[in-house]
Amino acid sequence: MSQNNQEIEAKFAVRSLDAIETRLLALGGRCLVRRQMEFNLRYDTPDRQLSREGRVLRLRRYDDLRMTYKGPGTRNNGVLERSEIETSLGDFDSASLILESLGYTPIFLYEKYRAIWQLAENQVMLDEMPFGKFVEIESPSAAQVHELARALALNPHAAIPASYQTLFERAKTWRRLAFSDITFANFTGITIDPADYQAEFAEEL
Repeated sequence: MSQNNQEIEAKFAVRSLDAIETRLLALGGRCLVRRQMEFNLRYDTPDRQLSREGRVLRLRRYDDLRMTYKGPGTRNNGVLERSEIETSLGDFDSASLILESLGYTPIFLYEKYRAIWQLAENQVMLDEMPFGKFVEIESPSAAQVHELARALALNPHAAIPASYQTLFERAKTWRRLAFSDITFANFTGITIDPADYQAEFAEEL
């Protein structure tokens, strides 16, 4: 959820998404998009200029088709704040051809299962990545991210101000993984702990 093209979010590693869904229902949340597969393809210049500058250009196939640009981010108490511009698309393959014709190339793909919930001004994403389960909270302010985290029995201090790609790169280095894309097929038979990507479970036990 972007406020004036500004994304304010944090993610939390969790053991159980079912428990979070139960709390969301108790708080009056409603499910906007039921759990389904999301496919993302990230683009960059051949010399990786966007990545070096902390910028993101991606195509996403989920409940719709969407192109997203994200600017460099700043971190505030575990919350990532950055500019975000999105637009819906009519055809994924055509959009990919346009980007490639402009000199961009696919550098990274990742899959996840996601459900989207709305609670007041906040959106909560329940994500199952190939390497773990996560809750992502997007709010109008960092303070509201922390407030909702507490309401969901998550430790605000366990917020992860990093992208899934960054978490994957940390785990890849630590576990010496040979593959470069986040797919469920690649992670078959591999179990990843939050410590592998320099984080911890956020449930307050």
